[in-house]
Amino acid sequence: MRVLEFIKGEFAGWEKYEKIIFPVVILLIIVLSLYMKDSKVALVSAICGISYTMLAGKGKISCYFFGICATVCYIYLACKNSLYGNMFLYLFYYFPMYIVGIFKWKKHLNKKSNAIVKTSLNKKEFFIYFVSAVLLSAALACVLPKSSTNVVLLDAFTTVFSILGMLLTVKRTIEQWYAWSIVNGLSVIMWINACINGSNSFAMILMWSVYFILGLYFLYVWKKDLKNPGDV
Repeated sequence: MRVLEFIKGEFAGWEKYEKIIFPVVILLIIVLSLYMKDSKVALVSAICGISYTMLAGKGKISCYFFGICATVCYIYLACKNSLYGNMFLYLFYYFPMYIVGIFKWKKHLNKKSNAIVKTSLNKKEFFIYFVSAVLLSAALACVLPKSSTNVVLLDAFTTVFSILGMLLTVKRTIEQWYAWSIVNGLSVIMWINACINGSNSFAMILMWSVYFILGLYFLYVWKKDLKNPGDV
């Protein structure tokens, strides 16, 4: 009974169109992935990843369980496609951060909506975080293996900005969506390149494209929520 109550609570506060879009997007990815004879691992990663993004955007703690599943699949795919920055990122950072996120978000849940209380950075914090991310991305590009991939710069920037995005997600700040928009846009390009070079991971292109759209949408939603603090 508690499980059913938890599931019901996770879908509380959703708009009607969100309840429709969520399963439609998942179904579309399944159909296109099967049609393209895509990797089953890529398909599972895409489904869990989009589920994570939707639930995280709604501030639901269950997002982290889908995130853990998506991470395991993505580690395998990144390694197979020589995206070593992304592989180490998901293995040594995302996985433990998802665990941390569960406990951090649990302390800041709005009892009425069963969603997390949203926050934002001040201008100084924003400047420090994002300038540091750009500088670290450039530095990482200089040390990543270059033997089997020609997208080192994309790999480096998506790796560092993913670290920033995950950190800001756990901190519950709206600025996470700026970081994720950068990651998502560059990742679409990165996986298009991987597919052109023979990777059977079309679902990854679909997944990151949907991430990009969802990131912009939730940036808008969080801005609206923060203007009405009584609702968050």
